[in-house]
Amino acid sequence: MSEKRPNPDALLKRVQAEESRGLEGKLKVFFGANPGVGKTYAMLEAAHEQRRDGIDVVIGVVETHGRAETEALVQGLELVPRKAIEYRGTVLQEFDLDAALARRPNIILIDELAHTNAPGLRHAKRWQDVQELLRAGITVYTTVNVQHLESLNDIVTQITGVRIRETVPDSMIERADDVELIDLPPDDLLQRLKDGKVYVPEQIQHAIQHFFTKGNLIALRELALRRTAERVDQQMEVYRRDHAVVRTWPAAETIMVCVNMKPRGPRLIRAARQMAANLHAKWLAVYVQIPRHLGLPQAERDRLVQALRLAEQLGAETVTLSGERVAEELLNYARSRNVTKMIVGKPLRPLWKEWLFGSVVSELVHRSGDIDIYVITGVGDEGQPLIRRTSRRTGKWPRYAYALLGPIAATAVAWLMFPYFATANLVMMYLLAIIVIAIRLGRGPSILASILSVATFDFFFVPPYLSFAVSDIQYLLTFAIMLIVALVISNLAGRVREQAELSRFSERRTAVLYTMSRDLATHRGTSMLAQVATNHLRQVFDGQVAIFLADDEKRVRLQRSEQLFFEFERKEAGVAQWVFDHNERAGLGTDTLPGASALYLPLVGSKGAIGVLAVRPKDTGLLLDPDHLHLLESLVNQVALALERSRLSDEAQQAHVRIETERMRNAILSSVSHDLRTPLATITGAASSLLDERSQLKATDRLELSRSIYREADRLDRLLKNLLDMMRLEAGAIHLNKEWHPLDEIVGAALSRLEERLRNHSVSTAFPADLPMVQIDGVLLEQVIMNLLENAAKYAPNGSVIELSASAGDREVVVEIADRGQGIPAGDELRIFDKFYRAKPAREGGVGLGLTICRGIIEAHGGRIWAENRSGGGAVFRFALPLPEQQPSMATEQAEQENASS
Repeated sequence: MSEKRPNPDALLKRVQAEESRGLEGKLKVFFGANPGVGKTYAMLEAAHEQRRDGIDVVIGVVETHGRAETEALVQGLELVPRKAIEYRGTVLQEFDLDAALARRPNIILIDELAHTNAPGLRHAKRWQDVQELLRAGITVYTTVNVQHLESLNDIVTQITGVRIRETVPDSMIERADDVELIDLPPDDLLQRLKDGKVYVPEQIQHAIQHFFTKGNLIALRELALRRTAERVDQQMEVYRRDHAVVRTWPAAETIMVCVNMKPRGPRLIRAARQMAANLHAKWLAVYVQIPRHLGLPQAERDRLVQALRLAEQLGAETVTLSGERVAEELLNYARSRNVTKMIVGKPLRPLWKEWLFGSVVSELVHRSGDIDIYVITGVGDEGQPLIRRTSRRTGKWPRYAYALLGPIAATAVAWLMFPYFATANLVMMYLLAIIVIAIRLGRGPSILASILSVATFDFFFVPPYLSFAVSDIQYLLTFAIMLIVALVISNLAGRVREQAELSRFSERRTAVLYTMSRDLATHRGTSMLAQVATNHLRQVFDGQVAIFLADDEKRVRLQRSEQLFFEFERKEAGVAQWVFDHNERAGLGTDTLPGASALYLPLVGSKGAIGVLAVRPKDTGLLLDPDHLHLLESLVNQVALALERSRLSDEAQQAHVRIETERMRNAILSSVSHDLRTPLATITGAASSLLDERSQLKATDRLELSRSIYREADRLDRLLKNLLDMMRLEAGAIHLNKEWHPLDEIVGAALSRLEERLRNHSVSTAFPADLPMVQIDGVLLEQVIMNLLENAAKYAPNGSVIELSASAGDREVVVEIADRGQGIPAGDELRIFDKFYRAKPAREGGVGLGLTICRGIIEAHGGRIWAENRSGGGAVFRFALPLPEQQPSMATEQAEQENASS
């Protein structure tokens, strides 16, 4: 085994990831293909083994389904008591997460990871309970079947015809520290089913005829084996990467086909597809972009695009690398992906060129090591690209013409220097000109300039002058060295130029991706995100861009904000719908609906397509360029994730609103039904007694019954009034009719109306004689004082004193109502003003809206309200009202009172 030092950056990243999970518990998953294969049994056996080693193991939840051998293994293990949840008249026994966290064992067993918890528990799914246990540092053993994996849900439905409703995110399996496959052949599982070891006898025949058919069991078993094999392969890749293993480990076949801009690309790809199919192997199509490819004709670049597109259609993973040495890049990537077989095309260059310049194929063969190299011969598939680029490439010859100016300029400068400097310094002028030409015009013109520089130097500055003859043979060595140095400099400078061009493109690509990701992250809402995305894409591709989003009926609609910028015929909408339905790109530059005027790409989120993005650049050739195409795909992925994030946020908000609405509805029904029932029962009883002709009631009794009817009717009136006031406050429909009022008059009116309600309490008032008047809505403020007095009467003991006082400051008047009741629970000083919240059961019922209405009215006046506990027991409620800078004159007050009375 060949090992080198691991990549320090990759190793550091892995160490940091492990440290971030170091405080969390470990997760072990017992993974199976079907119910009944023995996952729970294996989990319990592992638990007993850990317990024998002195590890603290408890059972959080285990479903035995009446299997005797499983129930026997439960014995001897501590069980966390389950939590009883009443749901629709049935008591459900659920896993008690809080009890498990309080018990805090080393290992806890949680069966059936995909289980849906009963409503009312902290988490909707059991796998969320497991996540909280892991964060608490508790190791979890759990079980799950392959059909419950979210990513395989559609495949399982297609195989079995049954839609699995309870699913687990794939991230839970990927996060697992250990996955143990519990496998059982289909025949053995069917026999266990017939023996009654999986389901009760009443369900056996139904299971065999529907889900537990032999074909279903075989297919699900293959899915489980493949998923486990993929995990093992990922673990092997991680180990090879961490330990810098260079040699290929042929644990599984992986085929890589190397493509370039030559016509035989499709032939190589089809050969690789056939080999991969025969070996049941995954395969890659890889292209290495070197700097000189940027200057190749567009026709060759179009061939590369078509070849990579063919590979994707045939199921390959396409990869574009960049570098100087093709063979080195290919081998490094092949070893990083554990490639076992590499397919390349036979060299078509003459043999002398291979000897002189070298061959990529020869280098691959000599340096491949354990990788098998397959060299495919053949002429290839000549043909024109599906879509030609409309713009013509500028010819190369002007660059060569400009290259002639370099030696001419260098000769002119050297001619001026010739009388004063040695010939070696004159050579430097030519080398300087060659460097400038190589950087500005490229490798070819610089080579021409190198040859011309040697010739002009010989002609003008080597005796005999103005002749190519050489009098001293030593100058031949000077010419040779000068030419070699010039060629090397031109080649290096040209390479720097090409690398700079490639770096500039990579920089632009990175800048575009960063800018778009930043803007998408800082904006909210589907319309705004669509507008941000289209603005960026218009700048990058210099054309028209539009986003189609799917509605509830799975029909794509053009965003309204894009209708001004994207003109399309009616048939274009059909292309967008086809792309959404089939989750494949189509339109311009593709084999599907190529007559469309734009390229349509699906916006794919984690749960499928959510829309379509259309691009119509002015230069259609951009869509055939692999670099721009990959950039477009990266941007589209970012847009799709941002839109899906926004949609999920909206759905979560709507779900929260629905939950709050349901909670509020239940609270209203619970409170109102009780508070309506009590006074109605009193009214009904008193009224029936009064209407009973046979009853011989005294006049005093009849008066008392009438009063009780009045009191309870008044109570009902206040209840309904509170509900209506709350609705008006939330709707913003309360309008203040502010006038100047003395507070003692408002308080007196409220006490007069509550005389009957306060008959069991004493009320003391303390108002300074110089208390200023306030500009308020008298009716609403009277309602505030009444609600606060009623609240005090509910909680204060009979015979106690309710104190009502006021004081004035520079800018506000503060009114306080204090009682000697039980006080406010610590931490509830703010919550008591929430809707339907009641701190403690009062002697009398209530909906829990009185204090909320008080807060709404006071805040509408620009004031504030708060509550505190009193020293010695009881609570005090205070509200502050702002004082205007100027008090009204007596004339103004009398005029307002006359207007009010009239």
